[in-house]
Amino acid sequence: MRNFIRKLSLYFSAGALGGLTNSAAIWLAGMTGFTAYLQVKIAPAWTLPWLYPRIVWGGVWGLIFLLPIAKSHVFTRGVLLSLGPTLVQLFWVFPFKAHVGYLGFELGYLTPLLVFLFNAIWGITAALWIR
Repeated sequence: MRNFIRKLSLYFSAGALGGLTNSAAIWLAGMTGFTAYLQVKIAPAWTLPWLYPRIVWGGVWGLIFLLPIAKSHVFTRGVLLSLGPTLVQLFWVFPFKAHVGYLGFELGYLTPLLVFLFNAIWGITAALWIR
């Protein structure tokens, strides 16, 4: 039981760190104008109300690393497991919470690609921390 609780703690903290790294990448892409250059309207301000839930949800999503998927390949595992939060963002958060349509196309046509890339940063960071 103690080992399982340690795993939960490790995976949550890895996901939270991934959430912080993901958030920094999104913020940096917006601040530097990279997202605007790609004609995607994602440029959040670095504020606690924006950052805090992203870190917490990153931690919750970190528990997905309990699944025994590609354990020997860090990058593969991180990218594969990042598909969970990516799909939720594209098919639940964008249309029903942010009201920008499925896949977030109202933010720009490259939005799904950026969501995938930013979430891959989350997954790879978490997988590296776990390793």
